[in-house]
Amino acid sequence: MVPTLLVLAAGMGSRYGGLKQIEPVGPAGETMLDYAVFDAIRAGFGRVVFIIRREFEEAFASTVIPKYAGRIATDFVYQSLDDLPGGHAVPAGREKPWGTGHAVWCARSAITGPFAVINADDFYGASSYQSLSRFLGNAKGPDYAIVGFRLANTLSESGAVSRGVCRDEGGRLTSIREETSITRPDVGFGRRFSGSEIVSMNFWGFTPAIFDGLGDGLRAFLADRAMDPKSEFYLPVAVSDLIHAGRANVTVIPSEDTWFGITYREDRPRVVAAIAGLVRRGSYPQPLFG
Repeated sequence: MVPTLLVLAAGMGSRYGGLKQIEPVGPAGETMLDYAVFDAIRAGFGRVVFIIRREFEEAFASTVIPKYAGRIATDFVYQSLDDLPGGHAVPAGREKPWGTGHAVWCARSAITGPFAVINADDFYGASSYQSLSRFLGNAKGPDYAIVGFRLANTLSESGAVSRGVCRDEGGRLTSIREETSITRPDVGFGRRFSGSEIVSMNFWGFTPAIFDGLGDGLRAFLADRAMDPKSEFYLPVAVSDLIHAGRANVTVIPSEDTWFGITYREDRPRVVAAIAGLVRRGSYPQPLFG
């Protein structure tokens, strides 16, 4: 089946201070999301589903969707606080979204075939989409994948970042260890990290079998932590739990692409320059959707 691209676009980006998913970064005003969709189309994806909050719908419908008309099918899914498994309700005072694992689970009725999950504000590189598309062409049942990036290729010049460091055995993911407050001086020979570590940037490949696993994980999470107003059901943690329970096999697909994203507002000039360089080299047309 032709894979679907599921885009996590419900976050506002608290450190950035705005709706960075539609911030222009390309020479003709393209967004990071535009480049993601363009790379997905080239890699053979046939549909894009955006996970958004209801209050973002007008901005997406007027600014984002028209650019993709006639190029790829699009759809919306809402991440709502009250979209929960039966028997669970939103605790009084809860305002924070339930996290990326919950966001993916909210798409369960919109996806019936293999799909990739990405962040709306990350640039993963064309070859990463191609590698994952090939994997998804043969994926069945609980056989999933994660595209991992070299730590040195994912750092910000503007501040510390957190990264999930992947551990694998024979190319199969065994765990993801969250490392916080990583800066460029931490990376290099004899330092805290070598820079060659494979890290997760939330670029996953799944089949619909993941929804049952996420549903079970979400029920356990709510039973244990629903009353914590800041708790979140994170996708990497949910997948790790499924691996440990023997309910998921996750292939690690290493990517040598340089990931970049806008974590801080100060990151934007570097992203703009990097994309301009790719356009000059002919990797992307200008305008992207001419």
